[in-house]
Amino acid sequence: MGDQTDQVRQQEDAQQRQPARDLRLRLFGLLSAAIVRLLGATWRFHVLGSDPRTSNTEADPDSVHLGALFHESLLPSAYFFRDRRYSVVVSRSPDGDLIDATLRSLGYGAPARGSSSQGGSAALRGLVRQIDAGTTVSVLVDGPRGPARVSKTGIIALARLTGVPIHPVAFSARPAIRLKSWDGSLIPLPFARVVCAFGDPIAVDARDDEQQELSAARELDRRLGALHHETDQVLL
Repeated sequence: MGDQTDQVRQQEDAQQRQPARDLRLRLFGLLSAAIVRLLGATWRFHVLGSDPRTSNTEADPDSVHLGALFHESLLPSAYFFRDRRYSVVVSRSPDGDLIDATLRSLGYGAPARGSSSQGGSAALRGLVRQIDAGTTVSVLVDGPRGPARVSKTGIIALARLTGVPIHPVAFSARPAIRLKSWDGSLIPLPFARVVCAFGDPIAVDARDDEQQELSAARELDRRLGALHHETDQVLL
């Protein structure tokens, strides 16, 4: 009985703390999003390739897209794609909670929570539902823990299940700093020139098996690496 009583008390304490935690996350999201908006407003963007956001036809104005980015591009991409109600996969972690709060305040839709290490299957199901409902989705393909620039196969499975091709996207900036984190996060400085490159869409065969998904992931790495090289060359 004692153990059960302790569990009940712990659950009650957690429920009582939840509103305060939600408020702290909300305030963090508002503040961090305001900083991103202020910083991003000084950036000068240059776009390479065919931007799928502006290439929709009149007959199909609400086309759904599946974006693939390396984790290092999180900050410039968060600003670039703001206020469009896109959905981004966010890990089930304290850091993921902070990213979620910031993205929501930047005008993104409810994320699918999960990663390759925790809740991956639930996140995949959520993403399939979002795409089926007409929501454009972006995946940080080497997150949440790396290794950097090595894609997980989740986005390949998502493209296979939905029939939506993958659009590789890469960002570079100058002047900018690189954080000493596992992903080398890109932080464009105020008034930086930011280059965004869109690659050709990658179609995934609905019949692909696990081995073919791994091959497709390596091809995605190659395409994204080439795009990053292209954006870097523009800034030389």
